[in-house]
Amino acid sequence: MSRLFLLFILGFFSFTVLGQEFRCNVSVSSSRVEGTNKQVFESMRTDIYEFFNNRKWSDNVFTSDERIECTIFIQISQQLSSDEFSGTMQVQLNRPIFNSSYNSPLLNLKDNDIQFKYVEFQPMEFDETNNSNPLTNLLAYYAYIILGFDYDSFSPLGGTNYFQKARDIVNHSQNAREKGWRAFEGNYNRFWLIENMTNKAYGPFRELLYRYHRLGLDLLSEKPDLGRSEIADALKNMQRVYRSKPDTYVNRLFFDAKSDELVNIFSKGSTDEKGRVMTILSECDPSNSGKYQKILDQKIF
Repeated sequence: MSRLFLLFILGFFSFTVLGQEFRCNVSVSSSRVEGTNKQVFESMRTDIYEFFNNRKWSDNVFTSDERIECTIFIQISQQLSSDEFSGTMQVQLNRPIFNSSYNSPLLNLKDNDIQFKYVEFQPMEFDETNNSNPLTNLLAYYAYIILGFDYDSFSPLGGTNYFQKARDIVNHSQNAREKGWRAFEGNYNRFWLIENMTNKAYGPFRELLYRYHRLGLDLLSEKPDLGRSEIADALKNMQRVYRSKPDTYVNRLFFDAKSDELVNIFSKGSTDEKGRVMTILSECDPSNSGKYQKILDQKIF
């Protein structure tokens, strides 16, 4: 059963919970930490992998082939005590494209402010009502972020419930000792990511996720001109968000994930289409203007 069909029938039937949602590759690097027991980091990787992949995060049914492919890379930069660590976390999510072997990068972000306690051989437990375990709290937050982005790309505003769960975690973490949960701690942290995803002012971005992927990329293999046209039109949503407030987390996230893909897509477009898309990209993502120049350099014969 394809995931597209799964998302369609879930609106009409209820199921017994059978399978987990993720096939997440987890890596933990401790190369910057000297003089410690390296085995604890392998145990940490295993426990995070099992927590993320073996827990049920939704009420929906996923077969093994339908699990969401994602990657979590944790770089431990400091061991603050025998059981407390700090570092960074890279989160990547790819989306399969209909009738194609291509996986589109949907999310590629780096959290520069992670801090947590980890005790080897101690069960990893998550409580949705408080921040009692900073590590599982962090992992749960990103699990719901990944689900939200994935579901938004398959159905209009389909990830709403998962973004709300991530917002609940942020709300419960306002008094946490760890950084990244509060508005004043930076413009690109966990607080601002979920604020953007649940703020109606940035609704056009979430609409873009659906139009770009489901109505655009999923059509490229069978009707490339129509699919590319839909993607070009969907980019106007990003332009609306940018003009409303240029310095948003979602603008940065979108182009971090999509800049290379956009070059590949529109290098095959018509001269008129390239011009229209370049106007939007130059305005909304000027830092990658040199990369986007390749769109115009590619000749269509």
